[in-house]
Amino acid sequence: MSKKLQLKIVTPEKLILEELVDQVTIPTTEGEITILPDHVPLIATIASGDIVAMSDGEHIPMEVVGGFVETKKPARNALAGGEKDVTTVTILADFAEHVSSISDVEIEKAKAKAEQLRKQAENNEIIDFEHFETELERSLNRIKIADKWRTKKYRK
Repeated sequence: MSKKLQLKIVTPEKLILEELVDQVTIPTTEGEITILPDHVPLIATIASGDIVAMSDGEHIPMEVVGGFVETKKPARNALAGGEKDVTTVTILADFAEHVSSISDVEIEKAKAKAEQLRKQAENNEIIDFEHFETELERSLNRIKIADKWRTKKYRK
C-alpha cells in the first residue's frame, strides 16, 4: 500500500472534509504548493482559490477563501510499529465548500452579489470595508472556481 496523507479541512462552521488522500494542492499567499506524503512540517497562509486533493486518481476540488494550512508528521515511536506513519495536513479555512455544491443558481447569486458590492463601492456606501472586501472576494472566487471545474471530471 502506498503512503497517504490525512487531510482535514475545517471552517468555523463545520468539518468540510476528512479522509486519506494521495496528495493535495493548495493555493498559498506565496504560490501554489503540492503536498505529498512525508512532506516537511509546514505552516502557510492560504489564498483564495481551489484546493485539489487526489485520491485513487480522482480529483476532489474544494473552493477556499483564506485561512492556514499545517502539515506535520507524527513521531514514529508514537505509533505501533510505525506502519501508520501518516503525514497530517490540516486546513483551517475562513470559508470552504466542495465544488459540486456550487450550483448554477449559486453562481448567478454570486455574480449578482459581486455586482451589487461593486456598485456600493462606486457610490461610496461602504462603511465596513473589511466585510465588503471579504464578501466580494468570496463571490468572485466562487464564480472563478465553478467556471474552472465546470467541464472537468471530479469526485462529487
